[in-house]
Amino acid sequence: MNKKSKMDVNSVAGIVLAFVAIIGGQFLEGGHVGSLLQVAAFLIVMGGTVGAVLLQSPVKVFINGVKMVSWVFYPPENSPQSLIKQVVNWSNISRKEGLLALESHISTAKDAFSKKGLQLLADGSTPEKLREVLEIDIMALETHQRQSARIWEAAGGYAPTIGILGAVLGLIHVMENLSDPGLLGNGIAVAFVATIYGVGLANLVFLPISNKLKNIISEHVIMQEMMMDGFVAIANGENPRLIESRLRGYYI
Repeated sequence: MNKKSKMDVNSVAGIVLAFVAIIGGQFLEGGHVGSLLQVAAFLIVMGGTVGAVLLQSPVKVFINGVKMVSWVFYPPENSPQSLIKQVVNWSNISRKEGLLALESHISTAKDAFSKKGLQLLADGSTPEKLREVLEIDIMALETHQRQSARIWEAAGGYAPTIGILGAVLGLIHVMENLSDPGLLGNGIAVAFVATIYGVGLANLVFLPISNKLKNIISEHVIMQEMMMDGFVAIANGENPRLIESRLRGYYI
C-alpha cells in the first residue's frame, strides 16, 4: 500500500468515546472503576482469545493481522486524483513517444503494482494479457490482506465465549469457598468482569477493527482496479481525456 497518512481522528474519537461512556456510566451508577480491573479475568479472556486465534491462523497471517491494526489509526494514504493524473500523464507519453518510452518511468512509480503495469506496457503486452496478469495480482493481494484482517473478526467471535468461560471459572471458585465468605466477593467479581471483558473487547475493539480494515482493503482494491483499467486503456491506445473521464467514474 501507499505510505501512511495522518492520524484518523474518527478512530481515536470512537474508541475514547466508547470507553469513557462505559466507565462514566459505571461511575454515575455509584460503582468504582477499580471494580472493573480484574487481572485474572483479563488474563483468561485475552489469553484464551489469542490462543484460539493462533490455533486457527498461520503464524504469518496472525503477525500480519497484528501489524495491520496500525492502519486503523494511520490508514494508508490513497489519492485518487493524484493517481488519475499520473495515469493520464503515462497515456500522453505513450501516445507521443510510444509504449516503450514508459520503461524509463518505471523507477519513478511509487508502488510495485504500478511498476508491474508499466513494465507490461513497455514489453508490449496485449490488453487482454495485461488485464489477466494484473487481476491475478489484485486478487492475490486482496485475499492475503483479508485473511490477515480476519483474525480480528475471529477474536470478536471468540472473546464473548471466553468471557463466559471465565465467568464459569469464577463461579466454580465461589462454590469451592462457600464456607469462607471472605473469598466469595473476589470470585463473583472475576465471574462478572470476565463476561464484561469478553463482550466489551469483542464489540468495542476487535469487531470494529476488523470492519475498519475491511473498508481500507476495499478502498485499496478499487484504487488498483482503477489503475488496471487505466493501463488497459493505454494499451488500447485510447484518448487520454477519455481515460481520465472513465477513471473519474470510480469516484463519483
